[in-house]
Amino acid sequence: MTTYSELVTQIKDYTETDSNVLTSTIINDFIEHAESKIFRQIDLDVFRKYRTATLTSGDAFVAMPGNTPSSFSYIRSVNIFSPSGSLGGLTDNARVFLEKRDQTFINEYNANRTSTAVPKYYANWDNDTIILAPTPNAAYTIELAYIAQETGLSSSNTTTWVSTNAPQLLLYACLVEAFKFLKNPEMVGMYSQSYQEILTPLAAEQIGRRRREEYKDGVVRIPIPSGNP
Repeated sequence: MTTYSELVTQIKDYTETDSNVLTSTIINDFIEHAESKIFRQIDLDVFRKYRTATLTSGDAFVAMPGNTPSSFSYIRSVNIFSPSGSLGGLTDNARVFLEKRDQTFINEYNANRTSTAVPKYYANWDNDTIILAPTPNAAYTIELAYIAQETGLSSSNTTTWVSTNAPQLLLYACLVEAFKFLKNPEMVGMYSQSYQEILTPLAAEQIGRRRREEYKDGVVRIPIPSGNP
């Protein structure tokens, strides 16, 4: 485990630089950038969250449910279902996992948003909203699986899950940022490699755990016909 003050000291020690060069503001930027990098590159199960909302028939836009956009790292999957009884084109509790596309695809696929059907695709519209295509033809329930970024390490938040459970990963990510700032490409390369050596097995561990819950991640399973009657 590494606390905020310990990490600050480590950054200065590893870079052999004092507070005259690496001020608190600069080091805080290193930490913030390092944490953002970690959350972009690995979706830690401990931060996986689920939120549901009810769609409006004829409305292709969906506000992010339950949390403010700043708490989202990114969306892992989106699915819709009918919670009770048949609705629109779905039977009771049947789930449809939506495929992610970009806005251009959505706009071309669903040029006429007044035309409705069971949605197949989604795209990020802005920080607050996603857009579905086709436009929903019923008030389905939508479930978002997303990664919520934890509150960052700081002088007022002295420990985090990452600083407690992956302190070396955080340190190496910070050192990459620090040596970029100090314009030392050799050290950037060395600590980038060290960072990757810790990130790779941690990511593999998350993937292994996740295989027990593939449907929640939106993994499509294709039924294989049995040869037996």
